[in-house]
Amino acid sequence: MEIIVDDLTGPEIAKLLNDHAKDMFRHTPPESVHTLDIEALRGPDITFWSVWSENELMGCGALKDLGGGHGELKSMRTADDHIRKGVAAKILNHIEAVAHEMGMTRLSLETGSMSAFEPARQLYLRFGFTECAPFADYEEDPNSIHMTKELGVN
Repeated sequence: MEIIVDDLTGPEIAKLLNDHAKDMFRHTPPESVHTLDIEALRGPDITFWSVWSENELMGCGALKDLGGGHGELKSMRTADDHIRKGVAAKILNHIEAVAHEMGMTRLSLETGSMSAFEPARQLYLRFGFTECAPFADYEEDPNSIHMTKELGVN
């Protein structure tokens, strides 16, 4: 698996992000969907990576700099054909390492509270994330679970 910084111009990543958004809207009420579109993911405060095996897109993830040493995990997605192959763990390890290199001391995320999001929540728990109060611009929402992890000081 190779992880690259992605400029979000390829058709493969556009399709994967479109599939991601469709799934979010399938399982979550619209007012509780916090997925970002491609333009938002190109923002100056976000770094976006894709995971490849040869010419096949396996997954993606992003890191949003919230300032003050705090980062947010965004757009974690594994392509359907690559679920349970370690793609999510690989990208999560990578994002954590980059966040630490950037001097971030805390990494947080928002995910759904519905059963469809249970595998994601279990992954984050295995990586040391714990539930927390809403952060940044998030508000209390029964459809969301907020999680955070202290990364330590460089």
